[in-house]
Formats: sequence, C-alpha cells, structure tokens
Amino acid sequence: MTKLATFHPPELAVGYDDIVRAADAIRGAVIPTRFEQSRTLGALLNAEIWLKFENLQFTASYKERGALNKLLSLSPAERQNGVIAMSAGNHAQGVAYHAHRLGIPATIIMPAWTPTIKVENTRSHGANVILEGQSLEEAYGFAVGYGAERGMTFVHPYNDPAIIAGQGTVALEMLAAAPDLDVLIVPIGGGGLISGMAIAAKAINPNIKVVGVEAQLYPSMLNAVKKSHLPVGGDTLAEGIAVTAPGSLTQQIIETLVDDILLVSEVDIERAVSLLITIEKTVVEGAGAAGLAALIGANRLYKGKKIGLVLCGGNIDTRLLASVLTRELARDGRLSRLAIDIPDRPGQLARVSGIIGKAGANVVEVYHQRVFTDVPAKGTELNLVIETRDRRHLEQVVAELKAGGYVVIVKSTGAGTP
Repeated sequence: MTKLATFHPPELAVGYDDIVRAADAIRGAVIPTRFEQSRTLGALLNAEIWLKFENLQFTASYKERGALNKLLSLSPAERQNGVIAMSAGNHAQGVAYHAHRLGIPATIIMPAWTPTIKVENTRSHGANVILEGQSLEEAYGFAVGYGAERGMTFVHPYNDPAIIAGQGTVALEMLAAAPDLDVLIVPIGGGGLISGMAIAAKAINPNIKVVGVEAQLYPSMLNAVKKSHLPVGGDTLAEGIAVTAPGSLTQQIIETLVDDILLVSEVDIERAVSLLITIEKTVVEGAGAAGLAALIGANRLYKGKKIGLVLCGGNIDTRLLASVLTRELARDGRLSRLAIDIPDRPGQLARVSGIIGKAGANVVEVYHQRVFTDVPAKGTELNLVIETRDRRHLEQVVAELKAGGYVVIVKSTGAGTP
C-alpha cells in the first residue's frame, strides 16, 4: 500500500500524519473492528461490498476513536478540570466511557427529550449527565456556557482536529485490509467521520472515491457544500446524522476531498437496517445503515465496484428496531392486512381460516368490525393480519379467498409501499 506520509494540504486543519499519530495513541483502548466482505449483499447489489463493523465497539459506535484521541491530547491541568460534551447519543457514551477510564471528570449535556436508555447508558460510564434544552442547539449553548464557567474543556462531537484525526483511523484499518477499494461510502452528520476518513484514504490512494451520505430530511452538508437550499428537519430513523449545522472545519475538508454526497430516503434506511440484521446478523442503527441505504437507492452508480461501507453505530431502541423489521416484512408481502366481507353467522371465521391455511399462509391477528363499516347490517368486516412467503404467495391467498366467494381488500402491504 502506497503511503503519502507528507499528505497535508496547507488549507486543511488535519493531515495524514495526525491520523497515524491518533492510531498509535488509541491502539489497545479501541477495538480494531473487523472488516469483512459480504458476499450475499454483494450478489444482491451487483458490487463487491465490504463492511466495517464499528457497531461492535464497546459503546457500539466509532465515536470512541475521536473522543479518546481528544482526551489523550489534554494537558494535566485540563484533565484535572474535567471535560464537558453535548450529545444525545453515541458521542456522549464515547466521551463518558474513555474519560472514566482515564480518571477525567466528565459532564455530558443531553437535550431534555433524550431517550431514557441513552441517558442511563451514559451515566453508567461514570459521567455527570445534565438534561437541558429542547433542541440540540439549546443543549449545545448551555454546554458551552456551563463548561466555560467551570474551566472545563469542551469536547466537540465533530468540529475539532483531534476528533477528526481519531475518526480517520477507521479508514486506515479498512485500507490496510483491502487496499484496492474503489469507493468508500460514509455517513455524514457533522462531518467528522468522513473528513478524517477522506484525508487518510486520499493519502493512501489518491484515486479512491469518497462518497458521503445524508438522510434526505437532513441535507445540511449538501446544502453547505453545493450552496443549495433543500429543507432540513423532520423525524428520521437516522437521528445520529440528523445535524442541522455542519462543522466549519469538516465542511472545508469535505469540499476539498469528498467526491459526492448522496441523500437517502427513510424507506431505504429502514430496508438497510433490516438487510443487515437479516443477512449479516448484526444490529445497526439508522445512521449506521445509511451507507448501505445509499447503495440500495443508487445501485446503478456503483455496479461492479469494490466498496467499503462503515456500519458506524449500533445503538437503536429495541422497540424501534422491532417496528422497522415488521414494516419490512410488510413491504416484502410477508405480512399483510386483509379486510374480508363475511356473513355475520357461525362458522364463517373457521371457513376463511381454512382457506388461508390450505393455501399455506398463517393468520397472525384477527378482529371483526361490525359498526364502522359499509357492510350490510347482517354482515361484518373481518380484518386479518396474515403471514405469507412473499408477495406472489399473498396474491395466491387472495385469489383463493375470492374463489371461495369472498370480497377481499388488501388494506396494507407495508408502510412506504406504493
């Protein structure tokens, strides 16, 4: 592997040498996560796909790398005064965990709406957690003021050279294992991860393409780099990259080194989360699945390429994960809701169930609707949720029910399905 050790464009705040030093600094305290080819995903998407499992870090996120590198750069006086950070998730846990390891007092400011599980996980690493602000911006403003009053060092989640250098170590490990990658596809929130990875990757292989991914609802870096004015905001599964204001340092690096930025839909993010747990048996949060989501949405652009994806985090609420998986079953036609008009007399439910069972499907849920329906008074609307092998099997079951004399309406085959 060719290394351009002097690669450090004068206009950038971080160079390749900084990333190499960061790798040396964090070695032994951060897991060098596995980087493996996924033949199944590759066959599905017509490309050679390699996955970097950063969701397997101790705190389930790559954020540990930058946080630790920043903490190790502090002077003895700064360590004694402690650090403060603002985050609703992965950065908080990374800072809290490594600060506790190093004996550095840590205070984490989290927005008031932060899920309890994330608050408790952060506290479990020994940090003092303060819930403040109804938005990330409010929490950030409070953290800066609170820390300044007490002489604490603020550990920014992305707009800091030491953070960027630490995140860049992900690319060092990927290209050490697979130096001939054609493309790196990297999620963008504030831009710390892709900035560090782009510096490292372009130093090692100037011909490699580095492509960023943002949620369609949060195209903040795309707007900043391409001077566009797409709307920013909304509820996204990829809350880890739902950033409204990208960093000034990261924007400069991205403008210089990143080849393209793609936007991904919520449906494709959900599908990517589901594919990773189904095929790779690995739990990934929405932001961590954004790279795969980009391949799903823009597969034609990367056909036949050797691609490195970063599964950057695995902190997803279990109830939300269950919802995502169930919705994907519905999209695939494996879980569907039917409305069937039946006479309101004994034996009809058994007859319908018999037809469905004979067709090889399974009834998951059943209830009758007698009041809020257009069915005549002597009839009822039978609502069923059934499990089938795929969409073709669903169509076969519906055909069998219709052949049995029933009026059948497929009410739902999955959120987001046309």
